[in-house]
Amino acid sequence: MAESVALVDYGAGNLHSVENALRKVGAEVTVTADPDVLRSADRIVLPGVGSFRACAEGLRAQTGAVEAMTERVRVGGAPFLGICVGMQLLATRGLEHGTTPGLDWIAGEVRAIEPIDASVKVPHMGWNDVALTPHAQNDPVIETGEAYFLHSYHFHADNGRDVIAMTDHGGGLVAAVGRDNLLGVQFHPEKSQAYGLALLERFLAWRP
Repeated sequence: MAESVALVDYGAGNLHSVENALRKVGAEVTVTADPDVLRSADRIVLPGVGSFRACAEGLRAQTGAVEAMTERVRVGGAPFLGICVGMQLLATRGLEHGTTPGLDWIAGEVRAIEPIDASVKVPHMGWNDVALTPHAQNDPVIETGEAYFLHSYHFHADNGRDVIAMTDHGGGLVAAVGRDNLLGVQFHPEKSQAYGLALLERFLAWRP
């Protein structure tokens, strides 16, 4: 039986591409911000494109959505995947266009990328390596490989144990964070071809 996935629609995500990628790997997808649907989904995926502030405000503007997500994920234990800014929203706060509160599900803040090498361009855009951190070598969802990135801000986790994978762009950048039933990826699985589809397939099979 296909896993029911609620793909959160709050006006700030690459919804069509993410929906198509999830369907391709066998998910039963509902694009929604309806609190009742979020509470009943097997899994929740939170996409995000744009600034941290715009995404956080857009999500909170959906009546009852954050509360329903919190109930289903943090209390009910449903597997959760945040993509790009959807991953950044897991943080305590974001510093893009001022300080904006995040969901605070994984302690940390989202800061501007400041490459050590001044010749390295921001945004970080294009294909880059995803390298597992030493404590996450047996992670059930993330694997070493190459994925497609597009971002100017990055997740700085308070606890290094919450960092599952790194990439390099003029210095180390967090590529994935996770804890318990929470997972966030800075890259775009829906744009990462075979690597991204395989990751989404493993997410559907994940039983944290």
